[in-house]
Amino acid sequence: MAKGQASKEKPICYNEAMEIFSTLLVKLIPLYLIILLGYLSVKLFKTEKETIASILIYIMTPVILFNGTYNLELTSGAFFLPFSHFITCVIISLVVWACTYKIWKDGTSNIAAFASSMGNSGYFGIPVALMIFGEEIFPLAVITMLGGVAFQITLGYFITANGNHTVKESLHMLAKFPAIYTFALGLLLNIYNIDIGTALEPAFDLFTGAYSVLGMMMIGMGLAGAKLKYFDLKFIALTFFNKFFVWPILTLGIIYLDTMYFGVFTENMQKIMILMAIVPIAANTVAFATEHKVQPEKASIAVFLSTLFALIYIPLVATFFLY
Repeated sequence: MAKGQASKEKPICYNEAMEIFSTLLVKLIPLYLIILLGYLSVKLFKTEKETIASILIYIMTPVILFNGTYNLELTSGAFFLPFSHFITCVIISLVVWACTYKIWKDGTSNIAAFASSMGNSGYFGIPVALMIFGEEIFPLAVITMLGGVAFQITLGYFITANGNHTVKESLHMLAKFPAIYTFALGLLLNIYNIDIGTALEPAFDLFTGAYSVLGMMMIGMGLAGAKLKYFDLKFIALTFFNKFFVWPILTLGIIYLDTMYFGVFTENMQKIMILMAIVPIAANTVAFATEHKVQPEKASIAVFLSTLFALIYIPLVATFFLY
């Protein structure tokens, strides 16, 4: 979309909308089956979600980040997409944290800040982007995701850890977080065009697939240990409002300002930004909450309900904003 130019595409009719909606709905179902497998793995095989959380945080995420930053195409668009995503995460998390830390004294405000600001752009957004857009603009989804992950491994990690640790302890844990260093290493090798060869590419592909599967399973695993007493309506309402209303509104505002005055984002970039704004609460909310023992049950319920809500919400929004 050109700078200052409004879209003149013909609105889709009701039949077309319903066809698009139903097609997207069917495409999302496999992701929910993976959540079910995670739930069953705990109920039937007593799988420990703490172990899977540690694998995701300390092994899978660092490898995925290295691969993503190493293969990132360093263009202005590639910079502004993750940057705008990162800034949105930071703003929402700090506002929620500042507004709720006096309301909840048990770490709930910390996990609320993380959940409100962090969407499931990796485990959920990446597969959905591939389903909706195909290979053509799929790399833009990966680039955008890096902004969310950059938040996740810095301020997001610190905020969550601080729910059960002092500031000093949280900073110490953040300094030992390997994803920060693999992120920096991949970017450094990319900037200086240092070739590491192609021998590792098959392994990176395997990690990418496993990353999405384990991440979605983590939602079901977390839900398996949740009980009705952990259902916090105030917590769920707050995180839902921020994730499904504030996030899209801020994103549309950024797109509007860019369209009117800057012209940095292409139409495909705008579509990816909208998609990443409407994904459910990040599955890593459960992983981080579990790792730091900060209300993992509340996090599990909120993440699951948001993912369930997204089954209808994403196809509905995508039908009218992405086609």
